[in-house]
Amino acid sequence: MNLNEIQDLIKLVSKMNISEVELEKKDFKITIKSECAKSKGAANEQQIIVQAAAPQAQVVAQPQVAAAPAPAPAPEENSNLIEVKSPMIGTFYRSTAPDKDPFVNVGSVIKSGDPICIIEAMKLFNEIEAEVSGKIVKVLVDDAKPVEYDQPLFLVDPS
Repeated sequence: MNLNEIQDLIKLVSKMNISEVELEKKDFKITIKSECAKSKGAANEQQIIVQAAAPQAQVVAQPQVAAAPAPAPAPEENSNLIEVKSPMIGTFYRSTAPDKDPFVNVGSVIKSGDPICIIEAMKLFNEIEAEVSGKIVKVLVDDAKPVEYDQPLFLVDPS
């Protein structure tokens, strides 16, 4: 399929008020989505997505989910607390399975090297170990929620 054929297909989608067309051949895949059919607005409001992939590989776009930043603790009461931060982007889990006990809870005493959570990234489950010793004061992320790199996960009192 050449560029002129793609442009003709886009014009056809726009003219016919079709919301989505997907065409797949052995060496490429094209998806055309139009907001016109949904909103019945002007043709310039359409959104067009074109994907091309080799036969052996397929490109898949994953929407990025931005985690809400944790509220900053009050400096005067938490000045001696240490934040344990996420070393990667992924999904935060407090335990190895939904029916298992969490690695740590508020009040748990940890030492450097103890496992404190799991972060799943690209279907790999990475056990995160504590880098500090102390007592868990607060868990800052809910179980099974996405986390960003360097996002605070726990507050630890080192004393």
